[in-house]
Parts: sequence; structure tokens; C-alpha cells
Amino acid sequence: MRLFAKLTWVELELFVREPLNLVFTLGFPALVVWILGAAFGNVADPNDGAFGGIGPMDYYVPGYVGLAIASVGLIGIPVHLAGYRERGVLRRFRASGLPAWTLLAAQVVVTLVLAAAGSVVLITVGVLLYDVHAPKSPLLALVAFLLSALSFAAIGVLLAAVLPTARAAQGIGVIAFFVMMFLAGTDGPRALFGHTLRRIGDALPLTHVVTLLQNAWVGFAVNIPALLAVLGSLVVSAVLAVRFLRWQ
Repeated sequence: MRLFAKLTWVELELFVREPLNLVFTLGFPALVVWILGAAFGNVADPNDGAFGGIGPMDYYVPGYVGLAIASVGLIGIPVHLAGYRERGVLRRFRASGLPAWTLLAAQVVVTLVLAAAGSVVLITVGVLLYDVHAPKSPLLALVAFLLSALSFAAIGVLLAAVLPTARAAQGIGVIAFFVMMFLAGTDGPRALFGHTLRRIGDALPLTHVVTLLQNAWVGFAVNIPALLAVLGSLVVSAVLAVRFLRWQ
């Protein structure tokens, strides 16, 4: 357990030292929340079908919590682990007898910590500047956050397992990040999308993460299909990541 705690701390320090992680996890979501708040405000319109009758920022903030989670899973973890493999770090870990679960569990903890930090920053911006409301179902919001972070941590390890280099991981991760940002409902209500874009969005894991978080935030019932999709993404990604993870 001491080894796990020490490795997790070192991994967290390394993540924080990487400017790309700080930009996409701490800076970018908060910046977009500030811009969207300046554009839309947070006045609820019961007749506005696009935002479901809630304030625009009460709609956007939980979505960007999901985006903060996705940034770690799509960019941070794949680049970090692929870089380890390129430099021979994973091979040395394996030669030292380090259990695989220790390294992978450390990535999960790092995902939770960084995603939580990014969420706190963007929620603070929303509350202070635009009077964003607290989640009406705090426990459901916490469960949705934890499941979403675990799911994207597994996705991140899977990407690191199948992508050959850190540069490839960065390129694919950034593309996936922005595709999901635009199609998953974080950057605009999916009700405004055409049929084809909605169908594409339905296949993206971030779409279901955003649905879970938004429903918990505004006090709606748990969306069972979204919950099953997030759990399915977690299980499938974890199994494939363990199957295809290469140490060298």
C-alpha cells in the first residue's frame, strides 16, 4: 500500500508538471464557462426547449465537468503512459516486479484528483460570476462523477495500450476531445442538432456522462440508458486495456 501511495503521488506530480494537462483540465473548461456565461447568462426561460427550461449556465456547467473528466482520460493518461513505454519506463517497472494493478490504479486516482480539481475551478467560476446553482441531487452527482471518471480512466489506459507513441496519443486524444466536446452536448444542446449528428453523439461515451451529470445537477431522475452506457464503457474499456496493454 505504501508503494501504491508513493507511486500515485509521483504520478500526480508528473501530470501537474505537464502544461498540456493543466491547459485542458484546469484552464480550458473554466475559460469556456466564462465565455458562455458572458454570452448566455443564467436566466431560466420555461419556454426555452433547447435548455430544458433551466438557466443556460446550469445546463453548461455539469457538461463541462464531464469535459474536465474526458480531458484527463483522452489526453493526459494516453500521452503519459505512451511516453512511459517509449522511454522504457514501463519495461523497467515490469522488471522491478511492480504489479500492473499498482500502476493502473495510480492512473485512476490521478484521473479522479485532476478531474475534481478542474471541476472545482469551473464550478467556482460559474457560481461567482453567473450564480450557477448547486446540484439538486448531490449524491447522484457524486456517483455520476465517480463512474464517469472511472470510465474515462479506463478509456485512457486503452488508448495508451493501442497507440504506439506519445505523439500519436496526443494527436488522437486532442481530436477525440474536440469531437466529443462538440457532439456530446457540452458545447450546445443536442436538441438543436440534426438527426445524423445526434446519432453520432449517441455513440460517444461523453454524451452519456454529460446526461448523467446534467440530470443529477437539475434534479431529474437517473437516465438508465446513460447509466448503462457509462458502465458498459467502463467494463469494456477496462477489459480491453488489460488485454492489450504493452509494457515495451
